[in-house]
Amino acid sequence: MLDRSRHGDPPAVARSGIDLYWLPLGAGGRFVAWNGRRYEAVVARRDGRAPAALYHTALEVRIPGGRYVVENAWPIPDAAGARRGVVVEGPVGWPVLGRFRVFRYEIRRWRDGRIPDVRFAVASPQPVGDDPEQAHRLLAEVPAVPPRTWGRIEPASGDMWNSNSVIAWLLTRAGIAAEELRPPPGGRAPGWRAGIEVAGLGAGRARLALTT
Repeated sequence: MLDRSRHGDPPAVARSGIDLYWLPLGAGGRFVAWNGRRYEAVVARRDGRAPAALYHTALEVRIPGGRYVVENAWPIPDAAGARRGVVVEGPVGWPVLGRFRVFRYEIRRWRDGRIPDVRFAVASPQPVGDDPEQAHRLLAEVPAVPPRTWGRIEPASGDMWNSNSVIAWLLTRAGIAAEELRPPPGGRAPGWRAGIEVAGLGAGRARLALTT
């Protein structure tokens, strides 16, 4: 059960809601952006299409007891994950490497937290739900996100598990039709289909292309 009011907390949020943020991959930094462009160039050449802009996603969830940021981040910046509301960690690239922090990602359910690089968000925030039950369900599901290996291909969807997979998994588990959501025009969100598939909707719906 989530704490909804404690002495000294900021004023409670009056209305429930779930907002989705589309963040350009690597916004605010060169290394991730450069690698993302290289990855997309290879995939686009393989698929016979023009390269698309890549997006990373995050959520802001509001319930009467407070506001939470839900996001998946890698690399883990330090060992003080509790300050950022970290509830799950998983390996990157290869499970055995997960013993080292640099090869682990973290999933945050951060009360009154912030989304790094939110100033670069495109067509955001996108409201995706205002049902209090869905908002509470989504927050309750965050610790249950499966810590699958970042970069692993999920067979049924042919898509890799990454930060977008986590957000799509949570939306799906909360009863929100993640397969109907689309990134900004000209963009792509790798990993989205994998999250839907792993959440249990099956390969048919997971294979819906998340492109415009």
